[in-house]
Amino acid sequence: MTPDLLKGLRILAVEQYGAGPYGTMLLAELGAEVIKIEAPSMGGDVSRSVGPYFLGDKDSQFYQTFSRSKKSVALEIKTDDGRRDFEQLVRSADAVVNNLRGDQPAKLKITYDDLKAIKPAIVCAHLSAYGRDNERAAWPGYDYLMQAEAGFMSVTGEPDAPPTRFGLSMVDFMTGAQMALGCLAAVMKARETGEGCDIDVSLFDVALHQLTYPGVWAMNGGDIVGRLPRGAHPAIAPSQTVKTKDGWGLLMCQTPKFWDTFCALADCAWMAEDERFSSIPARRKNLADLTEEIDNVMSEKTTAEWTALLGGKVPFAPVYDIEEALANPYVKDVAMRDRVEHGDAPGGALNMLAAPIKVNGARAAATRAPKLGEHNREYLGDKS
Repeated sequence: MTPDLLKGLRILAVEQYGAGPYGTMLLAELGAEVIKIEAPSMGGDVSRSVGPYFLGDKDSQFYQTFSRSKKSVALEIKTDDGRRDFEQLVRSADAVVNNLRGDQPAKLKITYDDLKAIKPAIVCAHLSAYGRDNERAAWPGYDYLMQAEAGFMSVTGEPDAPPTRFGLSMVDFMTGAQMALGCLAAVMKARETGEGCDIDVSLFDVALHQLTYPGVWAMNGGDIVGRLPRGAHPAIAPSQTVKTKDGWGLLMCQTPKFWDTFCALADCAWMAEDERFSSIPARRKNLADLTEEIDNVMSEKTTAEWTALLGGKVPFAPVYDIEEALANPYVKDVAMRDRVEHGDAPGGALNMLAAPIKVNGARAAATRAPKLGEHNREYLGDKS
C-alpha cells in the first residue's frame, strides 16, 4: 500500500533519464501524484529506450528503475493543442518539475514567469547540469562529468591508478533528492502564501557541495586530500579495506573504543600496545605498517567469520559484488527487495529494489512505471 504522506500533491514531470525521474519517484512512493509529461514524437522519456533489457515496446528495466508509481500523459508541449492540454494540467498541479538542459525551460515556457498567470501558486523546479543563469546554461552535462570536475575522481581509487569514477551515478541520485526536497519546501510555502517560485538545483552545484569537509580543509588550510591505499579515510585509521582469508572486508575503527575492541576480539592486543598504533594520529602516520599488520591478522579468518565475530561490536562489513549484496539475508530481513507486477516481464513480475523510506515501519508497495500515454484518458478525457 502506498503511504498517503503526500496525498493531494500533484506534480507534472517533464523529465528524462535518471536524475529528475529518481527525485520524482521518491515523491511518488510517498503518495504524490506524479504525472510524466512525455512527447510521443520523441518516444517519450529516453530511458524507455535504454537497454540492454527491454520489456515490450518503449519500456525497459532501466526505465522501470526510475519511474515506478507514476502516471504518463503523452502530449507535445510545443504544439498548440499540446500546450493547451499542458496548461489545463498546470491549473490543477502544485509543481512542474524538469531535468532539462539549463536553456530549455525558458524555450518550453515552463518557468514560473511563464506559468504564474495560469496558476500563481505553481512551483517550477528545475534540475539541470550547470544551472540556468550562467555561461554554461546551454551545456549538456552528466553525472560522470561532475565527478571529474568536482574533484571526486581525484579521491577515488588507488594512488597509482588513473583517476576513477564511482561505480554508480551518485551525483544524479543526490541531485534528484535535493530537487525533491526543494520542491516540497517551495510547495509548502506556496500553499501558505498563494505564490509559487522557481527552484533550481544542478548536478555541478550538488557535486561540489558533496566535497564537504575535504573542501573546507582545502579552502582554509590548503590541505588537499588525495587517494590513499585501500580507500583509507583521510584522517582516521584503520578505516579502509582489509584482506581476509577468502576476500575483502571494510574495517572502520573510528573511535579509540572500536580500536581497542578490535584488538581484543582479533586476539592482537599487542597492536594496541605498539607505539606506532597507540593513537589515531599515530596509526594514520604509520598507515603502511598498520595495513600490513592488520592484513596478517585478518587473513587468518574468512570474511564471513570476521563478520560474525565483529558484527555489532566493531564497524566491519564484507565487500560484496552486486549479486552477493542482493543475496545478503539482511536485505531480505529489512524487506529491501520488491516484486512489481508487469505484464511484459518474465513470469508477469519484475524483481526490484524497494522504497528506501519507511512509514510507520512499512515500505511503500510500488507499482510498475507507466506505459507511454497510459493515462491520457484519465487526465485529458476522450482525446486520442
